[in-house]
Amino acid sequence: MKLNKNFLTHKAGNDTVIVPTGNAGFSDVVQGNETLGIILDLLKEDTTEQQIIDKMAEQYDAPRAEIEKDVVSVISGLRKIGAIDE
Repeated sequence: MKLNKNFLTHKAGNDTVIVPTGNAGFSDVVQGNETLGIILDLLKEDTTEQQIIDKMAEQYDAPRAEIEKDVVSVISGLRKIGAIDE
């Protein structure tokens, strides 16, 4: 899976914003935290949900179950708005 090219990302401090282009089929702005930003950065290259979880678990001192829950939630939300190409 990979971030759909019709969605642009922008970081401002710890906040991340996803903005759809006119071709996205979604017309709202999504704002999120640092976790969203990290996941979006990893989605710029073709990856899997498990690879994202693994990379975040290597970088952050947090329970793996918590990381997995956050990643699954973010990916699910991105799928709902069409921001991920499978």
